[in-house]
Amino acid sequence: MVKKVQQSLFNLRRLKKFGLSPKALTNFYRCTIESILSGCITTWYGNCSALNRKALQMVVRSAQRITRGKLLALQDTYTTRCHRKAIKIIKDNNHQSHCLFTPLSSRRRGIALLYLQLHRVTCEASHLQRALDYVKRTLRILNGRKVTFLCGDAGPLAVAAVVHHRLKNQTESQECLTKLLQLQRGVVSTDSEMPDELLYGRAGYLYALLYVNKEIGPDTVDETTIARVVTAILESGKNMAKEEKKAEKCPLLYEWHKKQYVGAAHGLAGIYCMLMQPSAKVNQEVLSELVRPSVDYVRHKKFRSGNYPSSLSNETDRLVHWCHGAPGVVHMLIMAHKVFKDEKYLKDAVECGEVIWQRGLLRKGYGICHGTAGNAYSFLTLYQLTQEKKYLYRACKFAEWCLDYGTHGCRIPDRPYSLFEGMAGAIHYLSDLTQPESSCFPAFEL
Repeated sequence: MVKKVQQSLFNLRRLKKFGLSPKALTNFYRCTIESILSGCITTWYGNCSALNRKALQMVVRSAQRITRGKLLALQDTYTTRCHRKAIKIIKDNNHQSHCLFTPLSSRRRGIALLYLQLHRVTCEASHLQRALDYVKRTLRILNGRKVTFLCGDAGPLAVAAVVHHRLKNQTESQECLTKLLQLQRGVVSTDSEMPDELLYGRAGYLYALLYVNKEIGPDTVDETTIARVVTAILESGKNMAKEEKKAEKCPLLYEWHKKQYVGAAHGLAGIYCMLMQPSAKVNQEVLSELVRPSVDYVRHKKFRSGNYPSSLSNETDRLVHWCHGAPGVVHMLIMAHKVFKDEKYLKDAVECGEVIWQRGLLRKGYGICHGTAGNAYSFLTLYQLTQEKKYLYRACKFAEWCLDYGTHGCRIPDRPYSLFEGMAGAIHYLSDLTQPESSCFPAFEL
């Protein structure tokens, strides 16, 4: 691409020698060079290395000197095109990526969670007030379209209820809880087309209920409400298993966008983790007859390397992220070990830890969804379970990588300051490292 635009620069210089006006030169630039640079930019620019971006931007600067006019920087072009594309998808309800966009600010709820974490670690009252400021902004734009903790109304309402509770604002806290519980109608409805995964589905709403009970009190959300949500998740999983004729091998099967994902964000690992939470109070018989064989089914999909596929149909051993791969599955295995007291789950979890240690420093970023900080949480969870110092050492080494933020040529996240993609997630992890015994993957572990 650089060679191609440099050829066009030659033509631009020739036109300048022929005495064309700056306006005409700028028009020529936009019709030729800029059209080449911006072609499919939303697809390739985000994955460009820093070196390639610098080379491309040098072309823009050269053109600016020739035209003697102000030209749009390549980063600004990328941002504008991404924004325009996102708006177009949001307006098109039939677009296959429509569900990936939400008008709710997940970044703000993530920052509120970060300030709650900092308040827990430092006990500084100012952090609690900042958490309230951020979550209040999100509460103004709730619309009821999505109901999960991370990508829907349940998250801001649950976080606001907890913040108000800690600030002794019991009336406001109760108001948020009431609105949170009202969301269950769409979750438990048999007519609902809601998925079951963590980010956009029923498991995400279940997490919100369990989070409130953990932070405010065990009876804040009654057992009956939680049982209804759990039942809806179980019935959905059983129906899918029957449809796919896998009920004997995997009694609880789930899909998202016609794909049976394995990882924590959209897949089986995240859903099974929520069902195995002690506070979900799933019947022991259900755990043994439905959840355990389903967990074993995922175990048997393990690659020789010890990593796990992104989906049941994917045979590529490539991704080592919390959202897809061993860093998400390890949490499911540890929960299974705690619930079923079987050493095979711990053995597999330890194997996941080795994969993460070998392949878990990511060029994709520092966040917790598909970044180094998210992978590092695996070591903290393994340390809590085994008390082996090597896992604490590994967690610290990954932290060193995160402390050199921005020096590894990692791509810039779409939301560079957010909890799951950006800097806030790395900060959350570093703060957890100061108290490893009580560390907790945000919006996932309890």
